[in-house]
Amino acid sequence: MRATPRPLPFFLRPVARGIAGKMLGSCVNPQIKLHLDFMESGFGRSTWFAGAAFSAADIQMSFPIEAAAARGALGAGHPRLQAYLAAIHARPAYQRALAMGGAYEPLR
Repeated sequence: MRATPRPLPFFLRPVARGIAGKMLGSCVNPQIKLHLDFMESGFGRSTWFAGAAFSAADIQMSFPIEAAAARGALGAGHPRLQAYLAAIHARPAYQRALAMGGAYEPLR
């Protein structure tokens, strides 16, 4: 999703970029960090999102974590989420899905 609408007249583009940049910096990015930090804190108690066993919750939550990793938001401050994503990628079912459907590339 782009924060700047298209098409814009050329003279409005810098204004729209400035507004979008302020919105991302003051609202969107802090919220993403807040949510990632919350998810990170939850992984000290169990291996998977809903407990000791892999479940549909893990499939659902893998998508936002994949997107965060693709956008570089999953940094050194989120080692548990990085390990969780590695565990998802190591699952035989995930490997079979990649073999059948090709590489997964979240939107950037």
